[in-house]
Amino acid sequence: MTRTKVTADPLLCAVAASQGRVDQPAALFAALDDAMKSAIGHKLFTILTYDDDTGEAARVYSNLPGPYPTGGRKRLAPGPWTEAVLDRGEAYIGYNRDDLRTVFADHELIASLGCESVLNMPVRWRGRTLGSLNLLHEAGWYGYDDAAACLPFAQLALPALLTATSS
Repeated sequence: MTRTKVTADPLLCAVAASQGRVDQPAALFAALDDAMKSAIGHKLFTILTYDDDTGEAARVYSNLPGPYPTGGRKRLAPGPWTEAVLDRGEAYIGYNRDDLRTVFADHELIASLGCESVLNMPVRWRGRTLGSLNLLHEAGWYGYDDAAACLPFAQLALPALLTATSS
């Protein structure tokens, strides 16, 4: 019998290897940022945690800390976006400014950064969304293939988000 050679994805390997570093979660978040930029592309990349008890999201990472600093918090209103991403654990793709306008109160700031599309990929554990990877880019950038490619990277964020949500 001939064995098919398995080739490891170097971006996934880099993110997985970053989990062994002592400077957590910064090492993991930076590795995710680099991998997402290479694999899918983004102008703005943030990582949020979600608190079911308070109904708030907290920004734990941002590649643009000026306009989107870590530590920023916002209350999430119930609606189609929260039902899809938080309740059902589905990726959200916004294709243009109109999509962003209907979902995000800060759509003007997002547009000022040259971002008109978004991919919000939930990070799930035991049936709950603990956080999300949020990639933003020019209009029409993201599609469902990008969501599929993002999923394993998002789940590699799980240890850091479990730690963040338990504190």
